[in-house]
Amino acid sequence: MTLSQVENLSDEQENAVAKKNVRLYLLCQALGGASAPINITLGALVGHELLGSDKSLATAPVTAYNIGVAIGALAANWIMLGLGRKLGFMVGAIIGIIGLILSGLAIQAEHFWYFCFALLLNGVASGFVQQYRFAAADRGAASYRPKAISTIMLGGIAAAIIGPQIVIYASGFASPFSTAFYMATSLFALSFIVLAFLNPSNLAIKTKEEKSDAGRPLSVIVLQPRFLVAVICGVSTYGLMSFVMTGAPLAMTHHGHSNNDATLGIQWHVMAMFAPSFFTGNLIARFGKEKIVATGLIILMACGVVALLGLQLIHFWGSLVLLGIGWNFGFIGATSMVTDTYHPEEKNKAQGANDFIIFGSVALASFMSGLTLNAYGWDFLNWTIFPVSTIALFALFYLYIASNKERSLA
Repeated sequence: MTLSQVENLSDEQENAVAKKNVRLYLLCQALGGASAPINITLGALVGHELLGSDKSLATAPVTAYNIGVAIGALAANWIMLGLGRKLGFMVGAIIGIIGLILSGLAIQAEHFWYFCFALLLNGVASGFVQQYRFAAADRGAASYRPKAISTIMLGGIAAAIIGPQIVIYASGFASPFSTAFYMATSLFALSFIVLAFLNPSNLAIKTKEEKSDAGRPLSVIVLQPRFLVAVICGVSTYGLMSFVMTGAPLAMTHHGHSNNDATLGIQWHVMAMFAPSFFTGNLIARFGKEKIVATGLIILMACGVVALLGLQLIHFWGSLVLLGIGWNFGFIGATSMVTDTYHPEEKNKAQGANDFIIFGSVALASFMSGLTLNAYGWDFLNWTIFPVSTIALFALFYLYIASNKERSLA
């Protein structure tokens, strides 16, 4: 039974309810999402500064952040199952405020591992932020949901401006890194206020089955070919993005570019991650999810080509822009594929499993980024894009063949 059937709403009425929620989630995505470029840009730079002569663990704070995102994905779904979307997101905002304050304190104390723990908490808060895209798809007709997801991702454009600008503005203070984290607490404070305007009657209606998180066992859901391929593509696009992006600020400063150049590079990258969301939903509706994911993977390969052409600012920024666009197509397409694989009463465990796998892989990718960059250099980092993208493309091709065979037998 769908939500619109429970309330006897037409598709048009259901979409009107969904759009009210999407506007608030969009604003929260812009605010909460702005903390991500701060954590990613400063995570590696602060880690590099706090470490001694061995800089191989410089990206460990970013790894801790991504581990936190994976933990937050599970925690958010578990908490929201009991408290609902509104209170659950509010809990995430509070965690974000605490984590950012601890980040600033750890920098002032010059303690590397305290800083890693603080970024772990920041990642948990970002795990809640990641759920806005799924929350947007709770309401609305099936045809509207990919557009709802891509609309939420538009908040990343504002986030791409707000986050790096906080870092740049804080650079004028005596303690620029800690000041940036302290200033960022306002992002989650404002999110908390915006969430107060969510109307509980507009949120997803829970049937008895949903309240008990019933439905098929998780093993049955995740072993579906479509779920597996969606996760492979999500892991590939997000993992590669994290692998290259985490190492980029360090590579840029190592090759003579300034910290502000590195920060602006991440800003252009994050804008490229979310700007295509203006039309990604429409492209998915027109060409299909799988084709958009495949296009994203091909763009990631183009990113690798540009990065390997040279070490000038244009090569770094150009490759980071392509990295963001490829991520947008691949990740939104893969997320939309996941929403096809579960029933309403199964959404919490299916979404939690998807995000835990993806962000667990992202954490590993960010950790390996520092080690790889330190041991083999920036070029080797970018060569990795090609085999991983090829594996994901083969998985999509397998799904295409399998789907055609099923249709021919039907």
